[in-house]
Amino acid sequence: MAQQPMYQQIADTIRRRIEEGELERGHQLPTELELRTEFNASRNTIRDAIKRLSALGLVETRPGQGTFVTLKVDPFVTTLSTNAKSGFGGGEGATYLSEVSEAHRTPRMSRPRVEVQAPPPEVRRRLRLPPGSETVVRQQERFIDEIPWSLQTSFYPMDFIGRGATKLLTADNIHPGTVAYLGDTIGIKQIGYRDWITARQPNETEQKFLGIAHDAPVFELFRTAFDQNKDPMRVTVTVFPVDRNQFIYDVGDDLPEPQYDDLNSSDT
Repeated sequence: MAQQPMYQQIADTIRRRIEEGELERGHQLPTELELRTEFNASRNTIRDAIKRLSALGLVETRPGQGTFVTLKVDPFVTTLSTNAKSGFGGGEGATYLSEVSEAHRTPRMSRPRVEVQAPPPEVRRRLRLPPGSETVVRQQERFIDEIPWSLQTSFYPMDFIGRGATKLLTADNIHPGTVAYLGDTIGIKQIGYRDWITARQPNETEQKFLGIAHDAPVFELFRTAFDQNKDPMRVTVTVFPVDRNQFIYDVGDDLPEPQYDDLNSSDT
């Protein structure tokens, strides 16, 4: 039998180190120079080995940072179809924390980062605001089992502040939830929402926070909430890396709970 090419031998050696735990998930590989020295190989040979490992999904290269062993994570399933009026559920707020906890996993959310800024065009159009309008922006980083899981940003019309909803400007969680607060404070009541899901490559901030490669796809969920007058009252944009997130959308009443233990089951 012909001997395997050197790059494949090197890739197989590194693969075994990953599988045996010598190279831990999420940790950085030795540098290209270190690998060249260890294996007495050329730059191209090492790069071919890395390409093979990347094709196997075992490593990812992050520009300006290096090559890392990919995280092996158990995806979390978010049910998007939930109580449309309460603002709870569908991967938002306090319900996110309870849903993750019920799955016997550990959730965490950062304190909100609050800014006043002009929204991006895709958000401004969804809020039906004229060009040049400003919004209150509340952003939170979200984790499961201390792994960065998603990045959620909510945009609110600036005129909500003038009408009395000043807590939107506080860099803290609003209890019992922003939707309830807006209803109690300025009479804006959510009656439903529309989800619009797209996929794209991450920007630099998302790549760094989520620990993913520049070409790793992410889901981008635009949730536009509507008030009792059927006017948009907020847009929440959540970015989910595809390697650790799955979604369910239920249509109909009294459906059985999905079963996740056996992904080949007909009940999933």
